[in-house]
Amino acid sequence: CVVGEDFPKSHLDYLRERGIDTAGIQQVPGKTFHWQGEYKDDMNQAITHLTALNVFEHFNPKLPSDYLSADYLFLGNIAPELQLSVLDQAKRPKLIALDSMNFWISGARARLLDVLKRIDLLIINDGEAKLLGDSHNLLTAIETISKMGPKAIVVKRGEYGSLTAMGGEYFAAPALPLRKIVDPTGAGDTFAGGLVGYLAKVDGGLDRTSLKKGILHGTVMASFTVEDFGLNRLKTVTSEEINERYRQLLNLISV
Repeated sequence: CVVGEDFPKSHLDYLRERGIDTAGIQQVPGKTFHWQGEYKDDMNQAITHLTALNVFEHFNPKLPSDYLSADYLFLGNIAPELQLSVLDQAKRPKLIALDSMNFWISGARARLLDVLKRIDLLIINDGEAKLLGDSHNLLTAIETISKMGPKAIVVKRGEYGSLTAMGGEYFAAPALPLRKIVDPTGAGDTFAGGLVGYLAKVDGGLDRTSLKKGILHGTVMASFTVEDFGLNRLKTVTSEEINERYRQLLNLISV
């Protein structure tokens, strides 16, 4: 990951204080990546107004030596060319997950297709899935994307939850009903982090049961993100709150 000289040191300090390894974060001269957009009344779909790559434009990712043997690799939402560079450095991960966005799907499609051939799990929202699969019908789009390489596809659908496809089977998970929604920005990243983090914790690979439980954990974590701006709500969330919302989510899907 790369940030510019404008990135607050306090943010990095906070991560380190929480025991998060920041060795892979490079800070270089220039401005940090910036996205600007808006949401309509239902807050389900972001409308992009500006994407400024800034320091990402000339970023050349170099993995620290102790990252090279990671069993679980999550390729975050950066240029497909950079995702390929990270893939070429990694040594046989058990699972490779990928995030992308319409900016890359439209502007770097050929290289994105090269990445998709080498991954196991794709995590994108419904608008991105329809754009990538070239269809207004989500199931048709998923069927097209499945032929591009991913073994499993998780489609984020905002307040409608998520739809997952693997091996010709589907799994739909609801979102938690919430009274308070402040800002959905970053909820998809939290969802993906919760999902892949769970798979890494239980070392479940793409086991169907592990994948389903990971999706539920990602759903729970995303439900906190939308309740405030940035990381504010995640900074205050407790284990008890997480466990309670997981219980609530299980009640929603149980018979």
